[in-house]
Amino acid sequence: MLKDIVEAKPIKDYKLYLKFEDGINGIVDISQLIDFVGIFEKLKDFSYFQTVKVNPEWGTIYWENGADLDPDVLYSLITNNSLPYQTKEASFL
Repeated sequence: MLKDIVEAKPIKDYKLYLKFEDGINGIVDISQLIDFVGIFEKLKDFSYFQTVKVNPEWGTIYWENGADLDPDVLYSLITNNSLPYQTKEASFL
């Protein structure tokens, strides 16, 4: 897929509006995607969650504490398409 995220806006209840470089956009419920532990623990604080940024170099969203999410996973959730896997070993993602 390799579609870069070009816009991200936080919405209530740990949801993000995301727009990709090809114009595809939608809302992802981050609370259904991650556990708020480890690097993601700080995101439990909704005020901090709202500080999400787009890194155009990486093509994805991130937070200053180093948390980021795979844009391909987010794209597949918005488009409701499965991720294509190159190898059998990668099928656990």
